[in-house]
Amino acid sequence: MARRTPALMVQGTGSNVGKSLIVAGLCRLFANRGLKVKPFKPQNMSNNAAVTSDGGEIGRAQALQAMGCRVPLSVHMNPVLLKPETDTGAQVIVQGQRFGTMKAREYGRQKNQLLPKVLDSFAEIESGMDLVIVEGAGSPAEINLRAGDIANMGFAEAADLPVILCGDIDRGGVIASLVGTHAVLEKDEQDRIKGFFVNRFRGDTSLFDEGMRQISARTGWANLGVVPWFSDASKLPAEDALGLTDGTGRGEIKIVVPVISRIANFDDLDPLRLEDGVTLELVQPGSPLPADADLVLLPGSKSTVGDLAFIRQQGWDIDLKAHHRRGGHILGICGGYQMLGKSISDPEGIEGAAGTVEGLGFLDVTTELTPEKSLVEAQGTHVMTGAPVSGYEIHIGRTFGPDYARPMMQLSGGNADGAQSEDRRVSGTYLHGLFADDRFRKAYLSGFGAVSDLAYEQSIDAVLDDLAVHLEASMDVELLLNIAQDR
Repeated sequence: MARRTPALMVQGTGSNVGKSLIVAGLCRLFANRGLKVKPFKPQNMSNNAAVTSDGGEIGRAQALQAMGCRVPLSVHMNPVLLKPETDTGAQVIVQGQRFGTMKAREYGRQKNQLLPKVLDSFAEIESGMDLVIVEGAGSPAEINLRAGDIANMGFAEAADLPVILCGDIDRGGVIASLVGTHAVLEKDEQDRIKGFFVNRFRGDTSLFDEGMRQISARTGWANLGVVPWFSDASKLPAEDALGLTDGTGRGEIKIVVPVISRIANFDDLDPLRLEDGVTLELVQPGSPLPADADLVLLPGSKSTVGDLAFIRQQGWDIDLKAHHRRGGHILGICGGYQMLGKSISDPEGIEGAAGTVEGLGFLDVTTELTPEKSLVEAQGTHVMTGAPVSGYEIHIGRTFGPDYARPMMQLSGGNADGAQSEDRRVSGTYLHGLFADDRFRKAYLSGFGAVSDLAYEQSIDAVLDDLAVHLEASMDVELLLNIAQDR
């Protein structure tokens, strides 16, 4: 019998217990030991996606984990990606490409048909590797979803993976969540879990020694350790839009972002969070856009038409007009760019009812939504400053009109991207990830008087190294590796 690739699956007692971050840190830890490591997540739900070098898209968390492994992105790292849309269920991405849009019940009927593709992708990922670290989704305790499961125990069983379980003490009730998970699982699933750990502990971890002993006694699972709170986690890209609650910085330049209902690719904001010269303010629904903003940034959206209506419901369209009258600047990225035009037409009803809606009218362009999705990496030049820029496109639709003759970017290969108003105070682009490019971000912010010395990608890489050291000091890494090797 051929030797199987060492692998294990990190599941959690619930959503947002820190699984994604732990997997990223373990990826970097073992990569730093010289192992060939890759991440894998069979099913993810997120509107924060990344474009892969093989022409598809995966969840942003898996992109960070791949960075932890120091390997290129692949569609096989996250073969099923669910992207929630307004009113129309979720867009289902399979092996990087759009599979369709489905309601929850319809998707439930499709999951069994997707398992072979998920297993094919896993086989692709584990080929030639020393270790694969798999991340679950949600919790295996959601036993009402067990039939046809491909995200947690269903996949672990199909791929015959050992599991370790993560509990979050910061939420409270961590003993009950771990022991309770054990209680609701079937016997074979209980046995598949080989160990547990407790995440996000604040203070002296020895104070929880008795708690860990009690969990082991009641479950029979091995104690893998208590992971203290890692404060620099806030410097890493977040996967869940629920974390978009606070602004950052005390810089002189204020950038305001309205938090729309289906915000997508919000990691575009992450480099701005770390800039000393920038105050980034995230405006929640129900609050007006502040009058002292230098720039209002309209982010990407998974449902452009729906979020355009959402903006009007909040009165943000009126605030934007007042901001522009005061001489303020506006930048729209992807869906935000589409909203800034005169109209958005959806003749095939891709985002809901077919028809055309009026845009915000700040740019003399129109957008037509089409089924084809653009998924490309791009490089070029920022027209206003001449600065190099790199990023990626991940959108449906095409935008055209008089202001398109004043593009924001001139791309390699001769194509143009985006549009600018005649007074150059309103701009739009389809490029995500542009602020992660130090060259562009420095030049763009200099137009507002901010000085940027941030090396963004280097800073993320350093935090991943620090996270690896943090996990090495708090987890029984040798036992964890033995669990993976005993698969």
